Amino acid sequence: MDEVLLRSLTPNVLGILVRRGAPFAAAEDAVQDALVEAVRVWPDAPPRDPKGWLVTVAWRRFLDATRADTARRRREDLVDEEPAPGPASAVDDTLQLYFLCAHPSLTPSSAAALTLRAVGGLTTRQIAQAYLVPEATMAQRINRAKRTVSGVRFDQAGDVATVLRVLYLVFNEGYTGDVDLAAEAIRLTRRLAAAIDHPEVAGLLALMLLHHARRAARTAADGSLVPLAEQDRSRWDTVLIAQGVAILQRALVRDRLGEFQAQAAIAALHADAPTADETDWVQIVEWYDELARLTDSPIVRLNRAVAVGEADGPRAGLAALGTLEDTLPRHTAVSAYLHERDGDLATAARQYAEAAAKATNLAERDHLTRQAARLNAHLNR
Repeated sequence: MDEVLLRSLTPNVLGILVRRGAPFAAAEDAVQDALVEAVRVWPDAPPRDPKGWLVTVAWRRFLDATRADTARRRREDLVDEEPAPGPASAVDDTLQLYFLCAHPSLTPSSAAALTLRAVGGLTTRQIAQAYLVPEATMAQRINRAKRTVSGVRFDQAGDVATVLRVLYLVFNEGYTGDVDLAAEAIRLTRRLAAAIDHPEVAGLLALMLLHHARRAARTAADGSLVPLAEQDRSRWDTVLIAQGVAILQRALVRDRLGEFQAQAAIAALHADAPTADETDWVQIVEWYDELARLTDSPIVRLNRAVAVGEADGPRAGLAALGTLEDTLPRHTAVSAYLHERDGDLATAARQYAEAAAKATNLAERDHLTRQAARLNAHLNR
């Protein structure tokens, strides 16, 4: 362990955290945590970019501490509003609330939206983005669901399929959105898998674990997105990957294929490839065909077009993309990527810029903007 290197990097890392908005004392604590982690990890796995590694770990420690402190203060603020203490169960009833909100009197889509709002804590905007509908439409759907259940007794639980859909949407929002709910979604899905012998519950848990295993590699030290093909696969969590693959294999042998098992199979193929170039895109296309048959989802077909472009060439991917509505989210970004692969850099640069203007996620917008700038710089040489 190069202690001199660690000491020399500490002021720079501390300064970066402070410039990002961390209070000095909290930044100091986070940097100290990162240094302790470096002492533990570096002797066996030295990073290629020590400073970037320290910044990333320290920033995550700061965010974790901030979230924990915010949650603690919120709990303290709510104490005065709680009723007087009385007999209460020590059992976590969050999963039960998910089932109760998935009430049989509601349609599956309305039940999912209501649960996300009432139990998952997502905003109406976040739920609307997950469902690919305008925010006003989602607000109306949630209000109708509230009115529907306002006069009914919550003594009849909803079905597993609706609860799985809600857990999936909560995980996705936690994984890519503004609220970190991914770990909670995994915890609840683990509990559900322990309570119910259902292949789709296992499929969803496997999918979550396989995606969560890549989380550390999805962003660079400066917070920018790192595409799957460019991720440092040594940073993937091999323990989570092994767990996800084992759970998926046990589900698939039961021959009751569902959409979450199919999605997990695609994620497993990505996780199994030592490098991006070794990805089995042909088999991934086959799984997307199964997934499209199960869901008839335009988003699935959009992702399939990317896989076709990798397996059969960018023009085949563009042909598959051409069968889809260009109003689909990320349609323009996919088109830009495939045009770049096909050598049409001018079209790709223009479409990257258009996709950036449409992006609702700041990190995604920045990534697409950088892609456009990179190609424009190349064209202007």
